[in-house]
Amino acid sequence: MTAPAALLKSIQSSVAGLTLAGLLAQHPELARRTVQRWLSQWSREGQITASGEGRARRYAAPALPAPASAIASPDRFPPHIPLSADSRDILAYVDQPLQARKPVGYQRDFLDAYQPNVSGYLPESLRRQLHNMGRTAQAHEAAGTYSRAILNRLLIDLSWASSHLEGNTYSRLDTVELIEQGRAARGKAAIETQMILNHKTAIELLVESAVSAGSAGLSRYLLMNLHSALAENLLPNPSDEGRIRQHAVDIGQSVYRPLSTPQQIDEMLEVLLRKLGAIADPFEQSFFAMVHLPYLQPFADINKRTSRLAANLPLFRANLCPLTFLDVPEQAYSRATLGVYELTRVELLRDLYVWAYERSTQEYLAIKQELAEPDPTRLAYRELIKQTIREVVQHPHADALAAIAQAMEQVPRADRDDVQALVVQELRRLHEGVLARYGLRPSELSAWNAAQHSL
Repeated sequence: MTAPAALLKSIQSSVAGLTLAGLLAQHPELARRTVQRWLSQWSREGQITASGEGRARRYAAPALPAPASAIASPDRFPPHIPLSADSRDILAYVDQPLQARKPVGYQRDFLDAYQPNVSGYLPESLRRQLHNMGRTAQAHEAAGTYSRAILNRLLIDLSWASSHLEGNTYSRLDTVELIEQGRAARGKAAIETQMILNHKTAIELLVESAVSAGSAGLSRYLLMNLHSALAENLLPNPSDEGRIRQHAVDIGQSVYRPLSTPQQIDEMLEVLLRKLGAIADPFEQSFFAMVHLPYLQPFADINKRTSRLAANLPLFRANLCPLTFLDVPEQAYSRATLGVYELTRVELLRDLYVWAYERSTQEYLAIKQELAEPDPTRLAYRELIKQTIREVVQHPHADALAAIAQAMEQVPRADRDDVQALVVQELRRLHEGVLARYGLRPSELSAWNAAQHSL
């Protein structure tokens, strides 16, 4: 049996599919680049399917055609999500075999034709509907108030649901334990744990950006750092984290070929961000990010994850319910993005966006009225509290009480006791799941704990 035939047989024999690392482990005699080339070719030809992104991408044999009597194939767009006639037209096209779809490259006219606050992907009536669904009691408070108030719940829901769309097998309970207790699930790949933790860090970055004074939206700086947070320790080349793509990429199971020249990508990203920042309505802004960031593919990988989180920033700033992607099926999301990639049409993604947002708001309706008011002292001195905790933990052998007392000199005398009590309280419940909030590393927490136990 030839080497390509043996490799293809390994894929076809696997029930759950194999990652590139798994294939190389089974066939150590083959060069990585050679295997990657064969996988890309077989994917284009439809001999295999590819799902997920980066190191988590799995290759499997194509599903057998469903019998005519079948109600619905698990690999088909879920029938319970309502679609317009235009969306069904897009779906009919992207459901064709690769060979029947016309190869297409990046269409600059797609972005150039969009005029902020004039064109609009979401009709005014639909935007009103979304506003009614997502309105919260904090609508008229400072930007980011609501997202900060629901942060603990948001970190779990959005981290889990967005990772699930990438093939992550963590359960929601696993995610809760990882985020709240810093405890990785047994039997899960390290890449899955890293993906969840990266989401947590990225969401915290977004929420902090939403409440920061002078933060006007998705700047280039914020986008790059958002991608860097999501990509940490997940890309083959770490220098690709938070950096414009330097090479061509293929889109799995698609005939779409994005731009390959870094200068062109950079130019179009500037146009994209300028137009994004000019959009007045938060939902239009959110949906625009979900359409154009993946379409441009500005990064070497992890573009869709970046767009899903970026789409939440306008909602955070407007104190609207977040878009968590809970219960969004991967096969629905992938087909909707294919419609954008290959046809530059947004109707299918728009129908999915509206359905997904309604699901998200239903999850949060119950907690809208139950939110405790943020502690005003904690809110007023949050940066000082963070800085003090970081300073104390990073100097485990120094006098912690003296360091705290010195920091309190910046606080008006009337508030010192309360702020000092908050710092001590936070130090007592410090654990791995909240380290990013303070800019700390697990090794620093370990050194701090060891120093306390030695006293």
